Amino acid sequence: MIGADGAGKTSIFRILTTLLVPDSGTASVNGFDVVKDYKTIRKNVGYMPGKFSLYQDLTIEENLNFFATVFNTTVADNYDLIKDIYVQLEPFKNRRAGKLSGGMKQKLALCCALIHRPTVLFLDEPTTGVDVVSRKEFWEMLKGLKQQGITILVSTPYMDEASLCERIALIQNGSIMTIDTPDNIIKQFPDKLFAVKADNMSKLQNTLRSNPQIKSCFSFGDFHHITFQNDNENQQNELVKKLTRNQFSKHRNKTYHTNN
Repeated sequence: MIGADGAGKTSIFRILTTLLVPDSGTASVNGFDVVKDYKTIRKNVGYMPGKFSLYQDLTIEENLNFFATVFNTTVADNYDLIKDIYVQLEPFKNRRAGKLSGGMKQKLALCCALIHRPTVLFLDEPTTGVDVVSRKEFWEMLKGLKQQGITILVSTPYMDEASLCERIALIQNGSIMTIDTPDNIIKQFPDKLFAVKADNMSKLQNTLRSNPQIKSCFSFGDFHHITFQNDNENQQNELVKKLTRNQFSKHRNKTYHTNN
């Protein structure tokens, strides 16, 4: 699931994991209603929220044992599922979670979400704020979990990550706009999409949205995604000059794709 910040990705995940009661409508996970069958759903889904759900004052080993106890199981019973991930953490098993790097917290949070052997795994922006190497490692882990028959739903602001999924759901203002394969989603998009980043993202957003050449501007993770009113290279060059004039000392942009 991909959408701009505030589009509703986290709210949908909280509803599907029974942490938030919907105001209206219906939703189900594996055929179970999120309101009527919430107890069954909680036993069968794993959830890794955007902010690490770890106890900072507990060690790696203590966190893992705690989450296993919550689900009335043990680490030993499900170790085969998390082994490939946990071996990277085991040398530091007595270190408190609050002292771990972002990448290590990510791996521990994933282990905790898997420790009861869920059939469906929900990951809410799991790589936001994590370095590039850790992001790549994380997606390799997900490939391994998929091969073990776990259905994985990921929300992300990163277009390159979304393209690694089998299907993409585009969400805007709380509504699903379309669901399709990555290739078909790209073919349907009518404009060139640019990702722009600067040292002052708030100022950058205001500058872009006030520029008459900009058709749309939304925040996606570490970048603002923009499209132009007219597709020509002169507009793109003019934008770079304007950013420089507005004293954006660190700015860069890249094209995510071109629809031919």
